Amino acid sequence: MLKLVVLVILAAIMGCQAEFTAADCRELGFIKSQLMCSTCDKLDDFGLETIKPQCKQCCTQDVQPAAKRTYAKAILEVCTCKFRAYPQIQAFIQSGRPAKFPNLQIKYVRGLDPMVKLLDASGNTQETLSIAKWNTDTVEEFFETHLAHEGATGKSSYSVVEDAQAEEDADYLRTNRI
Repeated sequence: MLKLVVLVILAAIMGCQAEFTAADCRELGFIKSQLMCSTCDKLDDFGLETIKPQCKQCCTQDVQPAAKRTYAKAILEVCTCKFRAYPQIQAFIQSGRPAKFPNLQIKYVRGLDPMVKLLDASGNTQETLSIAKWNTDTVEEFFETHLAHEGATGKSSYSVVEDAQAEEDADYLRTNRI
């Protein structure tokens, strides 16, 4: 504890501009590899201004916060045969929630665990995420946060694409819907 106090006092007196080591940050109660500088900016909200300089020396600059990344389109891929294993995804798809996202496409692919492909404006896949462990509200919140909002066109439809491998596959998908 004495080491911690001495470290904080030295940093304050010297106006130290060098970053702390991971061990120094750990002694201050910060995990250097996981601490983002945007988190340090929020310390004022909680009356913790006194530790803000140390926090800033232990943090990693935010490249682009995940909450600010948006994508032009998303494709939710899932197999209807796995709905029993993923009832939260089934509930999301069969509710009215997908209709809120006109740039969301639901694609049924045989044997696939639920995943989301995030696309840019030209249709190139930017990110692919497994959503197998997400609940219904998390899926909806993710799309609200990360899908670009189209103008107030009033259009509120989404598309459903079935796997177009063969005619029997399409028939299989239709008969297995729950």
